[in-house]
Amino acid sequence: MNSPLLTAALAAAERGWHVFPLRPGGKRPALHGEQSCPGTGACAAGHSKWEQRATTAPDRICRAWSAEPFNVGIATGPSRLVVVDLDMPKTNGQSMKGNEGTPCGVTSFTALCERAGQEVPATYRTRTASGGQHLYFTAPPGVRLTNTAGTVGPLIDTRACGGYVVAAGSTTPAGDYTVINLAPVAPLPDWLWALLTPRQVSRALTATPAPHRGSAYATAALRAETANVANAGEGVRNWTLLRAARALGRFVASGDLDRGEVQEALKGGGLAAGLREYECTLVITSALNWSISHNQGKAS
Repeated sequence: MNSPLLTAALAAAERGWHVFPLRPGGKRPALHGEQSCPGTGACAAGHSKWEQRATTAPDRICRAWSAEPFNVGIATGPSRLVVVDLDMPKTNGQSMKGNEGTPCGVTSFTALCERAGQEVPATYRTRTASGGQHLYFTAPPGVRLTNTAGTVGPLIDTRACGGYVVAAGSTTPAGDYTVINLAPVAPLPDWLWALLTPRQVSRALTATPAPHRGSAYATAALRAETANVANAGEGVRNWTLLRAARALGRFVASGDLDRGEVQEALKGGGLAAGLREYECTLVITSALNWSISHNQGKAS
């Protein structure tokens, strides 16, 4: 009775993914909560949550799944995974997986890849009970990514530290979780990483060394404008980049900033905001040329 679910749990653990039991036929953790913690066993030194109790140890997995037909949860943080959850639209709380004409998370993610000038990544992928999909990626080393909900795009969530996903082989009244692509788990693409960490990227940009010949005022302006570009949302990114390049062009005209340094800083900000490299280059070049030509007389 429990064999398929035990097999699914062991298969996930063999991949190095930390698993824990979910309620039979459900998606919620089957472990006790903090209020009902007995303070014994794994909780002898204090309550252990599901993320702390998730394991890859075959003996612990066999003991747990021999008790009941638990579904399988994968703790994405300890497993060093970032899972992109492409959901189905819902009406009255119910999934619309049978309506192919309604935009869904897969459609949104495909459009996101096209805007980034990238192919849809080939990686380990599962189909969820609702008809959505989970795309598995390895987390970047030394980075702590957390969960997001709709930040990347409509019906696109992500699970990382502090999150979990239901593993293939699990089953619910709504349907089964199945593997649809057994490809190796790919590293999280850089462009997607940038979308998930825009503020961290902008802080790194503002901490870059001062331009070689920039005054304190010009250097502060360069850092501030670069951060503004990096944090610009979709729909205002090009305008923000244009305005920043025009604002900084007067410092290039006066000799306070080097044009090459300004171009590189703004391009980095534009890429962090999700713009393509050629888009950044066109906007920055045009805006700097305009600003320099309009400020050369004032500089002299």
